[in-house]
Amino acid sequence: MSTRGLLIGKDYEAGERYRAIWGLYGSYDYISPQVFRVSSTALSLGTTGELRFADEIAVQGSLLGGLGYAGVGTVHGSLNTDYHYGAAPQALLALRLIYGDRASLDLTARDSFVSKVGGTGAGGHDNIARTDLTLTMRLRREHGMAIKYLWSRRDATFPSLSDLSQSRATIGLYYVYLGRERFGAVDWR
Repeated sequence: MSTRGLLIGKDYEAGERYRAIWGLYGSYDYISPQVFRVSSTALSLGTTGELRFADEIAVQGSLLGGLGYAGVGTVHGSLNTDYHYGAAPQALLALRLIYGDRASLDLTARDSFVSKVGGTGAGGHDNIARTDLTLTMRLRREHGMAIKYLWSRRDATFPSLSDLSQSRATIGLYYVYLGRERFGAVDWR
């Protein structure tokens, strides 16, 4: 589960085809790709915008960078010291290509570094990377389908244990219930 939203901000434009907002964002992430889990809250500075190429084609994007607090550990681990808590610098890039009311292609990449600053546990640190790519297509009215590729990786260091790398990739086919609003494209008229 991931959520983010603008807490304080301002809108801006660049030409006739680009509109955006920027400011302070809040976020919460809980990610559990079967081999590890991570939870974080953060405040980030960033921007979200939409570039309209034509009436039917738009690109939306968000770029965020900030600081949060996170906890990460192995799922069903054999060691009770295989966890880290601490301050976590974070970055996120999200892009969506929208083709009218028919399809969207989404790419999201995020990275978190769970440090030992302000934390507990056995010391050390974690680097968490996650990328997902989703193609969503409208089939009929509000009914659609999506195919999603999701990749997650954890690289952890421990002062008294060996380093740890865990990764998981999945692909899935989903039924989606869509609204009638052009996959989130903004109506500028």
